[in-house]
Amino acid sequence: MSWYCDVAPGHPFHGPYHDHEYGFPVTDDAVLFERLALEIFQAGLSWLIVLKKRPALAAAFDGFAIDRVVQYGEDDILRLMADSGIIRNRRKIEAIIENARRLQEIRHQHGSFAAWIAAHHPLSKEEWVRLFRRSFVFMGGEVVGEFLMSIGVLAGAHRDDCPVQERIRAACPAWLDPVRLETGN
Repeated sequence: MSWYCDVAPGHPFHGPYHDHEYGFPVTDDAVLFERLALEIFQAGLSWLIVLKKRPALAAAFDGFAIDRVVQYGEDDILRLMADSGIIRNRRKIEAIIENARRLQEIRHQHGSFAAWIAAHHPLSKEEWVRLFRRSFVFMGGEVVGEFLMSIGVLAGAHRDDCPVQERIRAACPAWLDPVRLETGN
């Protein structure tokens, strides 16, 4: 098995993401939406491409502010498709916009995207994939799994001997039991 921990150290893009974001618990809805969008944009591409385009994606999508993205229409899709700084895939762009709409409804029902995730935790990866496929669009197993690993909900972001893993365990909120992260139960 290849680990991100083996690739990332010292790399100008992978390193900071690995050391300070990947696998750490996230509760901010804009950050959660950004991570979900980045995983969608990554489908079929390398993570390095996504990390390099991340600042342009954030600017193009109004900082991934859900309430702004839900208002996007055809003119915005055309604007995004013309933006050479981002990943210009119409299906992915439309999925981000639709998922913002669905997130707005989830926030209306649960208070936040983070609360919705917490209300369903713990689930197996397969159960998470089924839930995300019912709740969002463009949700393959890899997109869902990587999203949940990136926000600390599923185990596997780091090896046990990775120095970042201990910092992640210390940062876990009470509902995100690190023992469950390790066992998957």
